Amino acid sequence: MIGIIGAMAEEVQGLIQVMENVSVMEKASMTFHKGQLYKQEVVVVRSGIGKVNAAVCAQILIDEFAVETIINTGIAGSLDERIDIGDMVISTDAVHHDMDATIFGDPLGQVPRMDTLYFPADQGLAAKAKGVNEAVNPQIKTFLGRVASGDQFVSSKEKKAVIKESFGPLCVEMEGAAIAHVAYLNHCPYLIVRSISDKADDSATEDYEVFEKKAVANSTTFMRSLIERW
Repeated sequence: MIGIIGAMAEEVQGLIQVMENVSVMEKASMTFHKGQLYKQEVVVVRSGIGKVNAAVCAQILIDEFAVETIINTGIAGSLDERIDIGDMVISTDAVHHDMDATIFGDPLGQVPRMDTLYFPADQGLAAKAKGVNEAVNPQIKTFLGRVASGDQFVSSKEKKAVIKESFGPLCVEMEGAAIAHVAYLNHCPYLIVRSISDKADDSATEDYEVFEKKAVANSTTFMRSLIERW
């Protein structure tokens, strides 16, 4: 069973529309769609925005549906000059950029008393996903790298620079590290997939409004193809 999480309805509706034999369960104000997607058993759900919503959603997928893999699909802001709007980032690992317990001697981003700063993604799945996106979205570039998450929409050059310098991620968003964190605690393989909607700088608000649909379309095409080739 594969669990697929998107923060917003736009990020998952293109998958739900082509599912078969769907049953629906409501829990924690979330709607879980269980069924077949290209003959694969999946559960597709909109978590809502932010790390708490994403974490709650991931734990429900593990507890209620016994998913064997979690994929988090959505959009993000680019933190790398090579990565343009519409391009795809596939996670190698994830980090909480807004976790700060440095006063206790922990590095920035470290959850105190945990044994890792970065939550590793499933590397085999990441490599497979990169190949799939290159095949089905040849008009865009595909990158493997770190994803940074925090409960804030990054839209300033100053904040962007701090996150880049501190963690070296390729993109920034608001859910992935929470899902990665839950997956790590439960020994569940996971992957974050992010289509770039903006540059996470002073133009981010304007870019997001213009390019969100393009980014979501690329992401939906990719996700359908990844499951079809699973």
